[in-house]
Amino acid sequence: MSLFRSFCLLFIFLLSATPFCDAKPPTLTPRDTRVKIEEILKAHVSHQALNDEILKRAMQNYLEEIDPLKTYFIESEVLAWTEPSADLLKKTLNACKQEDFSTFEEIHETLIKTIQRRNNLERKINLANLPKNVDHSEFKELKWVKSEEELLVRLERIKALQLEAAAKISEDTKQQFLQRLSKRRFNREEELIAKSATEKKQLILANVLKSVSSALDSHTAYFTPSEANQFMIQVQQRLFGIGAQLRDDLNGFTIMRILEGSPAQLSNKLKLGDKIIAVNGEPVVGMEITEAVEYIRGAQGTSANLTILREITNGETKQEEKLDIEIIRDEVVLKESRYEFSHEPYGDGVIGILKLFSFYQDENTSSSKDLANAIAKLQSEHHVKGIILDLRNNGGGLLPQAVTVTGLFISRGVVVSVMDNTGVVQKLRNIEGKTAWDGPLLVLTNRASASAAEIVAQTLQDYGRALVVGDPETFGKGTFQTFTLESANYGKVNPKGEFKVTRGRYYTVSGKTPQLKGVSADIVVPGIFSELEIGERFAKFPVENDQIPPSFEDDLSDISPMHRAQIQRLYKFNMQKVLTTYKPYLQILSNNSKERINLNTNYQSLLKELKKKDASAEPTEIYGQVDLQLGESLNIMKDLILLMQPEQKCAASQ
Repeated sequence: MSLFRSFCLLFIFLLSATPFCDAKPPTLTPRDTRVKIEEILKAHVSHQALNDEILKRAMQNYLEEIDPLKTYFIESEVLAWTEPSADLLKKTLNACKQEDFSTFEEIHETLIKTIQRRNNLERKINLANLPKNVDHSEFKELKWVKSEEELLVRLERIKALQLEAAAKISEDTKQQFLQRLSKRRFNREEELIAKSATEKKQLILANVLKSVSSALDSHTAYFTPSEANQFMIQVQQRLFGIGAQLRDDLNGFTIMRILEGSPAQLSNKLKLGDKIIAVNGEPVVGMEITEAVEYIRGAQGTSANLTILREITNGETKQEEKLDIEIIRDEVVLKESRYEFSHEPYGDGVIGILKLFSFYQDENTSSSKDLANAIAKLQSEHHVKGIILDLRNNGGGLLPQAVTVTGLFISRGVVVSVMDNTGVVQKLRNIEGKTAWDGPLLVLTNRASASAAEIVAQTLQDYGRALVVGDPETFGKGTFQTFTLESANYGKVNPKGEFKVTRGRYYTVSGKTPQLKGVSADIVVPGIFSELEIGERFAKFPVENDQIPPSFEDDLSDISPMHRAQIQRLYKFNMQKVLTTYKPYLQILSNNSKERINLNTNYQSLLKELKKKDASAEPTEIYGQVDLQLGESLNIMKDLILLMQPEQKCAASQ
């Protein structure tokens, strides 16, 4: 399984301290479920009606929703739903239209029948003879087992993985830990069985909505009321706790991201790849991630004592070190206005480096204003010879800001077109005639550059205004979503749940969408994500790629005839032309870069290390603070400036 898919399956959670809503299933009826499915389908970019393919996916999703680690069912019990017959699909399709979800009820009832077998197998596990050195990565691509014997082996290996981590806390906690694991399992099984027929029906219907929604594509989702509240916390960019992002690896919770300005970052005690195994002395191994968060979060100013495992390298060997770390909890406000700028001396001037983490706007500032001010400051203090726009790890943000950031480097013209599920195309244009920087420009991207970042990179590439350097391609998210619960209505969650749906795609001026394919680098400069399977193409059911006609010649066809003539008079002057400025130098720049990377011992060591990593590897900080990818991008810019000097001198003499 890819890193992207393991994120989706194992669930990443930002450590927030907003209390969870009541975990009871929403008050759904079969009619509610049918209506919501129809609403989601009506809004979706690709699938407007329930069909056999969506139902087949939904059945598989339902199985994984109720048995995510595949520790209850065996293959023969689920074959009817993993490989459904044409008759079953037809019957289920007709039934769903009649508000009859009995196929999913049958799946659910079959799971309930397996609970006793699971309990019997648990009693057979010999704790004194568990397997050794189980790797958590083997649980990232699970298949249904073929027999009870295989199921017992899987349970033993999961138990061994969890107990090995628990033993690193204290041998005394082993029995307590086992009791807690059993209690959690019993609680979940009670939830699946449900106390009443009504509650069971509502749980099944909620899971049907989850399964059908996620069958449409990887970004469409149904949220129960409690999940909708949590989603809005993230949308509103306000979190409480220590400010870390986790992944559940069964034997602990691996830190995948540390938020800037958070207690975790300010304390300088936690690192990417650290694995949390206990909080305040309580083992969290084996917990649901939401339950573990309950232990980590707390009142502002209180301490969270984390027991972590950290991998350390000593020569050729790797060892795990156990550490106890105290973090003082605090409010974490995700400041979208995150950018950095610096410069590298070169010849009689400097190369500017603008690093943008997201595309943001508030009443005080915006990403485009901040970058414009940074460029102006660099130009007032130095002779700027070239600029690198660093969009690595930039997951996107506000679409209008992608347009205005692009406008810092081009004159007037179409930046991006948006086409929704009805086929209506709306073009977003840069209407400013003056650029903040019109000199040599590189855009640095990696496989974590997504959405709005891909719009900027691909549009500047389309116009020939910049060369894209970095990982072979970007993330590949060319779709946009809408959410039924708007920020203004936070706290007014529909008791029947909310949903997020993929409404359409966006396309840059060339008519291409980054969806699935991403933005291809003009010059490949590998970084720490270059060997990992990160991207939309690794999603379970991605929306397909397509193309619309290019918009280099803007006919303003999306604007009403009443306003078109007036806008044309103001807009058509100083349109951005497609440039070939860098084309004569591209092969030289690429060859030089490859040669430097081949001769760079540190870079070769990095690439060798990256190739060892499997799809579930953590984004560790390799080789200290040396950013080899940025360093090579600077070398490419230096070559470009040098190669372009005759042109620049000629232009100056004229």
